[in-house]
Amino acid sequence: MPDEINAEVIVVDDDPSVQRALNRLLMTNGFARRIFGSAKEFLSDDKPSPAAGCLVLDVEMPGLDGLELQAELQKRGFRLPIVFITGHGTVPISVEAMKQGALDFLQKPFDSRSLLDVIRKAIEQSRQRSSEERECRDLELKFLTLSTREREVFRLIVKGLLNKQIAFELGIVEKTVKVHRARVMEKMQANSLAELIRMAETLRLPPCSSAIFASPTRAGRNQI
Repeated sequence: MPDEINAEVIVVDDDPSVQRALNRLLMTNGFARRIFGSAKEFLSDDKPSPAAGCLVLDVEMPGLDGLELQAELQKRGFRLPIVFITGHGTVPISVEAMKQGALDFLQKPFDSRSLLDVIRKAIEQSRQRSSEERECRDLELKFLTLSTREREVFRLIVKGLLNKQIAFELGIVEKTVKVHRARVMEKMQANSLAELIRMAETLRLPPCSSAIFASPTRAGRNQI
């Protein structure tokens, strides 16, 4: 289970018996794990959150409860999926947790298989998000190597304009457009128009900044 070993499951639950049971379950199934007895203890931990994993969070705890910790983590930009577990769950609580982005809400007592299935789903979701974010950052860096004119050509290429239409739009000759187009494809490492379009779509998705796609000024549009 190499994918699971590379991920980490964080558990926050004030019940020592639950902590022991979850620690044993996660260890048996090959998951790296950290166990905390309170929200305060978890928030005080200096170790950074893993790139892939999930947070298994009890609802009813002294001090900050699960929902309050969820809200605090949102403020801090916590990225891992949250799975709530509780022995005192109500429909309004579960609805609120899900509205705030929780992946699932399990009522105690739950069977091990159900929890493991949810944890694996959460890890896969976090791994996919992490992969997309890395791809997005990589594309941003490539895009930032383009000149202002190349960015204009990029924007018009993915809109579906032909070289002669781009030339007209920018007030330059078609031959120059071909040169810029070739440079765009080379710098973005795109093998086809379809791939370039996919890159443009990815760059417009969070957490990438859409500001880099802002249309450059029209001043000097007759320049090469």
